[in-house]
Amino acid sequence: MELDVDGRAVRLSNPDKVYFPDKGYTKKDVADYFLAVGPGILRALRERPTTLQRFVDGLGGEFFYQKRAPKNLPDWTPTARIEFPSGRHADEMCPTELGAVLWAANLGTLTFHPWPVRRADTDHPDELRLDLDPQPGTDYADAVRAARELRSVLDDHGLRGWPKTSGGRGIHVFVPLVPEWTFTQVRRAAIAAGRELERRMPDRVTTAWWKEERGERIFVDYNQTARDRTIASAYSVRPFPHAPVSAPLRWDELDDAEPRDFDIRTMPGRFAEVGDLHADMDEHAFRLDALLELARRDEREHELGDLPYPPDHPKMPGEPKRVQPSRARNDDSGAA
Repeated sequence: MELDVDGRAVRLSNPDKVYFPDKGYTKKDVADYFLAVGPGILRALRERPTTLQRFVDGLGGEFFYQKRAPKNLPDWTPTARIEFPSGRHADEMCPTELGAVLWAANLGTLTFHPWPVRRADTDHPDELRLDLDPQPGTDYADAVRAARELRSVLDDHGLRGWPKTSGGRGIHVFVPLVPEWTFTQVRRAAIAAGRELERRMPDRVTTAWWKEERGERIFVDYNQTARDRTIASAYSVRPFPHAPVSAPLRWDELDDAEPRDFDIRTMPGRFAEVGDLHADMDEHAFRLDALLELARRDEREHELGDLPYPPDHPKMPGEPKRVQPSRARNDDSGAA
């Protein structure tokens, strides 16, 4: 079938293919969802290099991440060249109209992973993305408590965050930035914010990279700000049986919200009622000076330097050893 997407004709093949077997939701259902929340997801992706998480056969089959723009990308969708930590590069699609979202959905894309940059400048992030990730023994309610205190941390450093559900149990908080800082500096700011939150909630929050050290706490995943790491966009569909979506929220909704309530069936009605709660993000751009000063103070006064990078990143200057603490202790014991 052919869809009319803001005047752009987009082909939808096999519209009756079932993507979510438990619910019976089809490719057409997913396409209808993206059409219903079109202004919201386009705002989240506009001009951003975007990785596609594709489920060609729905949840019952394999999935893969497509970083390089597909060869059959329409000529009306631009691309941007991004550089990976390895030094290699790729051209990624950068949606500028809703038709690109529906075109990707036809390829089996459920979740869109945009970089925190725009295609005009792919080296300087314009968003600080803070990921509050519940660990075993914690849940969404624990993430809410952490998010509320994180809001205070941001406010104390002259910043404002926009929260959303992850689509699972976690919470994402996005802060729009003046694009003056490198990925390394933005990551350093995320670490500083995480450590301050950890100081305020030591029994509930952790920045420990190694899982064996996290305990039953909310992990501030600072490495989601590293180059080539991305977070699911607002309004993306998440690959769980009930077809949940990443839902923007108002701060005063956090306590009463239930992530499972936001799915491809319920979100269109909510969007029609409240619109895109993150629509005004582009009207703001904050500076990271205060968080970066906090990072310098942590290093100067508390000897808190860098934290480990993801395993696929090259070794970075000042980074501690990427050795699991228990293994390091065993190695030291053996050496003795």
